Amino acid sequence: MKLNHLLLPAALTLSTLLVGCAGDVEPQYPPKELKDFSASATLDERWSTSVGDGLGRARYPLMPLLADGTLYAADASGLLRALDADNGDTQWEVRFDTPLSSGMSRDGARLYAGTRNGSVVAIDRDDGSEAWRSKVSSEVLATPQVNSQLVVVQSVDGTVTALDRTSGQEEWTYSSSQPSLTLRGTGTPRVIDPVSFVGFANGRLVTLDNRSGQPLWDMRVAVPQGRTEVEQLVDLDGQPVLSQDGRLFVTSYNGRVMALEATSGEVLWSRDESSYLTPLRVGNYLFTVNEASHVLALDVDSGSVLWESDALEGRDLTAPTFVDGKLALGDYQGYVHLLNASDGELVGRTELGGDGISLPLLADDQRLYTLTNDGELAAYDIDASDD
Repeated sequence: MKLNHLLLPAALTLSTLLVGCAGDVEPQYPPKELKDFSASATLDERWSTSVGDGLGRARYPLMPLLADGTLYAADASGLLRALDADNGDTQWEVRFDTPLSSGMSRDGARLYAGTRNGSVVAIDRDDGSEAWRSKVSSEVLATPQVNSQLVVVQSVDGTVTALDRTSGQEEWTYSSSQPSLTLRGTGTPRVIDPVSFVGFANGRLVTLDNRSGQPLWDMRVAVPQGRTEVEQLVDLDGQPVLSQDGRLFVTSYNGRVMALEATSGEVLWSRDESSYLTPLRVGNYLFTVNEASHVLALDVDSGSVLWESDALEGRDLTAPTFVDGKLALGDYQGYVHLLNASDGELVGRTELGGDGISLPLLADDQRLYTLTNDGELAAYDIDASDD
């Protein structure tokens, strides 16, 4: 049995939904009501446009991509559109016979995305034409990752496949054991030229040699606990964050937030904190959102809590995005919240609606881009003149 945390009813945790299948149960973290506050930043809409049917009932993680002044955005029905990031005008659009099911990555000439029928497709950035398509083991929800030679993709069955970036030819595969119950989201590998750091639904983090797909080191980030399969969920759904100083930061569901030495896997520090979202490092801060939708700022050197905000508890927040000294997060009702990154205080808010926001926002200087679940793509400028 697999469930997608993106599919959960508003403010229900995965465990609450499963335990409560036979009747009505109060959510473990009921959503807090939003309170008035003195805003010091406003979000001013610059433009908005509709991108087809949105993420669909399954809430596919169709994360838009911002690159070189162009936004690439897809919907759940097969539409892919390239838009001018400054004004929202469409540059080109195409429709695929098999819809995309993942976010997109890119190099200088192409986009790379996964499909529902278990393929990876390379798409020309200039006109949307298909350069190649290659079959992998199963449906792809994680954004394919590229380095100078490979496209590395993790499928929902736990298999990692490396494809030649130019031709799409398979170079190697690596498979992990999957527990009987997982979050339907899939961890996204962190790929650099020599290696790929990959988290799996069994709670393990593996470093793979990109020349062969062989593991260099393998460690358990989260240990299954409890009696039921639900209590034993230890999925690594977020993407590992690699810093320039060689440290790797990892989150896990029902597990820990950890800092590791990337070459060896040596644990530098760890903190018990359940999260299925990708953390964010900015300077000496590591920002993470836990399963209760508390926003935490941790010291990158020690893991100690610098601040924690529970003001948005239970609101099914997105992973945080850093913009102009602030954290931007979307929620299940379609609000965008701005928190001061230095102390966690709420400084701005706007309501987009759109059947909620489940994908992280994109940022460029003082501008935010957001795609709602029903397909409204919008650009907002942050006005913080009153700071």
